Amino acid sequence: MNPRWFLRAKRLAQSPPSWGRVKLVFAIILLCAALWGYEQVFGWPEALTPNNHRRNGI
Repeated sequence: MNPRWFLRAKRLAQSPPSWGRVKLVFAIILLCAALWGYEQVFGWPEALTPNNHRRNGI
């Protein structure tokens, strides 16, 4: 493990993030999980799928 990670962990332990920052991170994680779940239930929309128009000779 890189020693820089130990220094970052020490700094984080000495001055933890504010409650607002923690709520922001959890909100972002919750949003990503909701989008993933929506895609699993309803699938990916056909309009957002890119078309592959490669030509063999070019």
